[in-house]
Amino acid sequence: MKLDLLKRAVESAAAGQAAALVTDLKSGLQSLAQGTVFEGNLKRNESLDTAVRQALADDRSAIVETPDGKVFIEVFNPPLRLMVVGAVHIAQPLARMAAMAGYAVTVIDPRSAFASGERFPGVDLSTEWPDEAMARLKPDRRSAIVTLTHDPKVDDPALIAALKSQAFYIGALGSKKTHAARLKRLADAGFKDAEFARIHGPVGLDIGAISPAEIAVSILAQITATLRADRLKSRQAA
Repeated sequence: MKLDLLKRAVESAAAGQAAALVTDLKSGLQSLAQGTVFEGNLKRNESLDTAVRQALADDRSAIVETPDGKVFIEVFNPPLRLMVVGAVHIAQPLARMAAMAGYAVTVIDPRSAFASGERFPGVDLSTEWPDEAMARLKPDRRSAIVTLTHDPKVDDPALIAALKSQAFYIGALGSKKTHAARLKRLADAGFKDAEFARIHGPVGLDIGAISPAEIAVSILAQITATLRADRLKSRQAA
C-alpha cells in the first residue's frame, strides 16, 4: 500500500471531501479517486469510475469485479452529521437513533434549560444561536439539518444558514399552515421557490406518527431515503 495515497485519503475525508483508495488485488497497483482526480499507477477506466461512485454512495468499501480483474475500493467518506435545532422531546429519541445510524449529532438550542446533559446524555450540545452554531459547524454535503422549535426566532436563522449550505437534507417541523408562513418569511428574506424545494416540511415521512419517538422514526427514515436516493433509483430501474 502506498502510504502517501492512504494519508491523502484520510486527510481528504477529514477536510470534508470524499475519497477512495482503489487497489488491484492481483497486481497491487493503486490509485486515489478524489472528485474528478484519479491519481496513481492503476489505470482509470469507466467501470472503475462507476464502481467508485457506487461504493462512495453506499458508504461501504467493497471488492468489485472489473473487466481487468478484482479491485478493492476502500471508502473514505467524511462523517455523516445531523444538526438538530431545538432540544425538544422529539430531539431526544432522534439524537439517539441518528447516533445508532452512524451520525455525529449536535443538538442546538440557546435555551440552556432544554439543551442540558441530563436530557441529552452523551450528545454534543450547543447553546449558541443557530446561525452562530452553523457558522462554526459549517454543514456540508454529508450534513442533515432539522429544525424542531416552532419558534421563528430560533428556526428561521437555522434554515437560512442551511439553505446557504450544501446540506443534503433540510427538514422543518410544523403543520402545512406553519410551513406556508415559514416560506413566506424566507421569501421576504430573498429565497426563491427552487430553494424552498430543499426543505422537507412538514418534516418526516407520512407514517401517521403521533409520539415523539414515532416522529423521530419518520424523520430519520426521510433523511435516510434522501441520503440513499441514488441507490433507491438504481433498485427501481433494475
